[in-house]
Amino acid sequence: MLDNLETIAQNDPSGMFEAVYNLPEQIQKAYEIGKNINVNVKAEDIDKVVITGLGGSAIGGNLLRVFVLDKCKIPVIVNRDYVLPAYVDSKTLVIASSYSGNTEETLSAYQDAKAKGAKIIAITTGGKLKEFAEKDGFDVITIPSGLQPRAALGYSFIPLLMLFVKLGLIEPVDDQIEETVKVLSDLRERYKPEVPEEKNLAKRLTLKLWNKLPIIYGISGTTEVIAERWKGQICENSKSPAYFNVFSELNHNEIVGTESPKHILGLFEIVMLHDTEDHKRNAIRMDITKDLVKGVVSGVNDIYSIGNSRLARMFSLIYLGDYVSLYLATLYQNDPTPVKKIDILKNKLAEIKD
Repeated sequence: MLDNLETIAQNDPSGMFEAVYNLPEQIQKAYEIGKNINVNVKAEDIDKVVITGLGGSAIGGNLLRVFVLDKCKIPVIVNRDYVLPAYVDSKTLVIASSYSGNTEETLSAYQDAKAKGAKIIAITTGGKLKEFAEKDGFDVITIPSGLQPRAALGYSFIPLLMLFVKLGLIEPVDDQIEETVKVLSDLRERYKPEVPEEKNLAKRLTLKLWNKLPIIYGISGTTEVIAERWKGQICENSKSPAYFNVFSELNHNEIVGTESPKHILGLFEIVMLHDTEDHKRNAIRMDITKDLVKGVVSGVNDIYSIGNSRLARMFSLIYLGDYVSLYLATLYQNDPTPVKKIDILKNKLAEIKD
């Protein structure tokens, strides 16, 4: 089925495969947006950054948190809630990220940031968030609309990365962005539907995950957010469950939960995400864990990042996960674009007033 281009096209009427294929161009456009960012905030006026958002909009902030972990001298925290932590104050830069501009948790957190006297920058396509921020005199980074938030990762992440450069919080990343575009441009020619299964890693991995429960393992400080991204993409695009966890934390609890019930554990198909910057002890933990679960789970798959720079390597892993989630949607005969249960949930919430 995965080599049947007609079946893939029929199952994807809204063009999610095309959106994923166009990620390199999206990153390039996002880079141009980032180069033109001009904000009123100054680095010397802030002592921490809080990025508040949900879903696809939050992933960009979380990727940024990991990317700058050993580069930025002030804390970067991701908030996924209606309210902000008590430490948010006038020395805090709050970045409110909502692709639609209408995410209710983000709008609530925006108002909380305003009440706490924080410095605010919004990144959005429009909606109420842009309206509020412009009315209140805060900076707005406007990104292109027309995509599902999860398909707009380049727009939700690259401008934030460039913002940090503009503020002097990290060194320039132009070369890394250039390499990322080149790496993804190469990878899409390996993962696209036209490439047959025997030569297509994304298709082969998809077949291992089909009718199984994907368990995605990352490593703290390198691939943790990428594992979360894989989980989210599989859930939203293929409409099937997936779970993720992170080394070394999972070695202190989850590893013990691999003894029973055996009939369920036998459906677990594990994907371990590797990067050259993984702490060597965590890399050893991965190998030991693999031995411990052999014969218990359905299988373990080692996936390695590609590229020289940190940014290129991160996106190389993200890109494979995106394609896998779409091929799973094909096998399950689900249109990857609609998120009907999220829409129902939002509509029901809208009917309930505080």
